[in-house]
Amino acid sequence: MDLRAELLKSIWYAFTALDVERSGKVSKSQLKVLSHNLYTVLCIPHDPVALEEHFRDDDDGPVSSQGYMPYLNTYILDKVEEGAFVKENFDELCWTLTAKKNYKPDRNGNSIISHQDAFKLWCLFNFLSEDKYPLVMVPDEVGPASPRPVLVLAGLCALAGPPFGDDASRYRFLACPTTSCKMWGSRGGLTVWQFLDMVNSGRFLRGIEQDAISMAVEEVYQEVIQDVLKQARSPHGYLWKKGQLRRNWSERWFTLKPSVLSYYMSEERKEKKGSIALDKHCCVEVLPDRDGKRCMFCVKTSSRTYEMSASDTRQRQEWMLAIQTAIRLQAEGKKSLHKDLKQKRREQREQREQRKAAKEEEMQRLKQLQEEKERKLQELELLKEAQRQAEILLQEEEQRRRQQHEEMQRTLEIQLREAEQARASMQAEMDLKQAEAERQRKRIQELEDMQEQLQEALQQEVKARQDEESVRYAQARLLAEEEEKLKQLMKLKEEQEEYIIKTQWEKQVLKQEMENKNKCLEEAQKQLEEVRVNRQRVDQDVMVAQRKLRQASTNVKHWNVQMNRLMHPIGPGEKRTNVSGVGFAGYQPLLSRRDSSLK
Repeated sequence: MDLRAELLKSIWYAFTALDVERSGKVSKSQLKVLSHNLYTVLCIPHDPVALEEHFRDDDDGPVSSQGYMPYLNTYILDKVEEGAFVKENFDELCWTLTAKKNYKPDRNGNSIISHQDAFKLWCLFNFLSEDKYPLVMVPDEVGPASPRPVLVLAGLCALAGPPFGDDASRYRFLACPTTSCKMWGSRGGLTVWQFLDMVNSGRFLRGIEQDAISMAVEEVYQEVIQDVLKQARSPHGYLWKKGQLRRNWSERWFTLKPSVLSYYMSEERKEKKGSIALDKHCCVEVLPDRDGKRCMFCVKTSSRTYEMSASDTRQRQEWMLAIQTAIRLQAEGKKSLHKDLKQKRREQREQREQRKAAKEEEMQRLKQLQEEKERKLQELELLKEAQRQAEILLQEEEQRRRQQHEEMQRTLEIQLREAEQARASMQAEMDLKQAEAERQRKRIQELEDMQEQLQEALQQEVKARQDEESVRYAQARLLAEEEEKLKQLMKLKEEQEEYIIKTQWEKQVLKQEMENKNKCLEEAQKQLEEVRVNRQRVDQDVMVAQRKLRQASTNVKHWNVQMNRLMHPIGPGEKRTNVSGVGFAGYQPLLSRRDSSLK
């Protein structure tokens, strides 16, 4: 996690605490004091000129968070160096400002947690909250995949004792509908003040002593905020350590962080006796029991090997796994285990959101295709209905024309019969009826005109049939387009099935690689066991050589005594006493030189 983002979270609480009127703005005098205090706790050289210039008194009025950010970024956050200040002091400053306004413990002194524990829970909440303002903790941070210390509320319950002893039960408790509605609210997130109010209400920690809660809060705070990877509860935090100079065994309280293994005189950690710097070149190994100590193991660094002894095999295994985790973090270039885990959870949430968005987009696209298909089908139905209506109208028109034609034909037949009868009966009167005949010819002309009109009607009928063929062609083209879209949809479905098959194949490949790595690990363990056997054999050879050396030293001392006896002068009388004394003194340097050469 970026240091700037961590600092901004606490500063946001301090800024909102100074915003008494909840208008989103703070007076310049208050921001001036806040900036001065930030300079102090962050160990940044004070810049009084820039401070006075930026917050000088004028008529601009209060400053919003957007107006304060340029100064905060340029003169404070850009100058912060990680490790140059105590983060806990910085958090205490921001907590002091925001707790006065927002934290409301029980006035009768019946609060479940102390003020210091509330501060530590506030720090834990800031660590778990998203980098979105206002700060809330999303439900995913208390899911079943979250580690025990990161699961703040459920973690406290687990550390303090029943009824929330295991991860599964406390997750079911936090995930039930009734509890979720109370805890997460309508925005899908939990604010720190809601979290502290629920803890102080006693609904989740009923029946647990305050000392147990404080101890649980302290343990979670050290593990998450101070990056303590291993610090078992008393008395399991003590280990026996072998000294480097005196080679004696001493009981020490050990605390493990990602980069260092520190040890103290007692669990109060007031007197620090030393530390072991961890890097990617370190390793931890099991040692055989010796010197009256059991469950031994060692930590090998580039400069020294540290031998330690645990109370039992389980404690040794826990410490070895924790130290191996710290070495792995150093090898991967990571400074904090829980920051790395939180980043992974955030990436997983982003991937889930991306997959969800892609799925929703795909569903939306399929829905649009379905709507387009339905619209085409509706248009096709409308065209079919129009075609049926046209056919009905055409049939009615044709029937009406046929009826008119038949009626006219019958009329003509009647007229022809009447004319024939009139011609037959009035042949003699032909001349007299010439005018009538002329009128009849005109009538025939009208009938011929009517016949031409009938022919034109037939041509219109043919044209209507051609229009019907055009409509059928358009209908066929729409059906072809629909089939093309269905083919595209089936192609997308086949691509999804191929992607699923590819994912399953990659999963099988990863599984095969894991089996190969397990085989390599077993071979490495066998080689390690052979090295241990060779080392024991070499130790036995060294003991035999030391025993032969002691035997040779005893023989040399024995021959020295025999030589001293042989070199002692023999005096025959009192007169030669001085002479013999002088002779013995003459042999003395020779014996000294011989003894020194033997040594």
